[in-house]
Amino acid sequence: MSESKQIRITCLGTGTSHGIPMIGCDCPVCTSDDPRDQRTRTSIVVNYDGRTILIDTSPELRLQCVAHKINRIDAVLYTHHHADHVVGLDDLRRFNAIMKSEIPCYASKSTAEALRSMFSYAFRHDPSYPSAAPRLTLKPIEEPTLELFGRSITPIPLLHGSLPVYGFRFGRFAYCTDCSLIPDDSMTLLEGLDVLILDALRRTPHPTHFNLEQAVAATKRIGARQTYFTHIAH
Repeated sequence: MSESKQIRITCLGTGTSHGIPMIGCDCPVCTSDDPRDQRTRTSIVVNYDGRTILIDTSPELRLQCVAHKINRIDAVLYTHHHADHVVGLDDLRRFNAIMKSEIPCYASKSTAEALRSMFSYAFRHDPSYPSAAPRLTLKPIEEPTLELFGRSITPIPLLHGSLPVYGFRFGRFAYCTDCSLIPDDSMTLLEGLDVLILDALRRTPHPTHFNLEQAVAATKRIGARQTYFTHIAH
């Protein structure tokens, strides 16, 4: 890949919705001293051409950004509106202060409606609000591509149980968390990947996530040169 086309991916968190260790659990993983068993909720940043794109605002967003020295966010892409993927939204206001600008947030219609309901103060632009509020602009995800800072990003329709969600493809990299089914049409959007990050919750079956066996099968079908698993339980 040419230098001008390179992207850098940072996994901010790779844990399940409970986080790892889980509250009140004394299993070998949750009591482990191995730092690989300390997993915050799932999110990544994608860097290219001096821009930083955040996918989802996890509950630990502040801690993740401090740990990874993230000092700018140019846009946010939302996969869906479940709490472990959105409730860190308020931490975006720090990036408003650093960058002195609003941040565009791209989401499906249903996710945008949920964000407006959960964080109404962030989208009212009410000057009487008694504290600093995030300054955000909600923008619709419109298939088949998003044009963002000179690059084409492909939304990948997935199913998370019965809930339609999005994965995202940047060039020869794709990110598909929180999925239990990849429709055939979406499989064609995942051809020719160098790197894939894919949901693999646990060993036993789950109604809304790939388990390990299903994730391995999907990995073989997709055929990326490298695949990493995410949204991992204890």
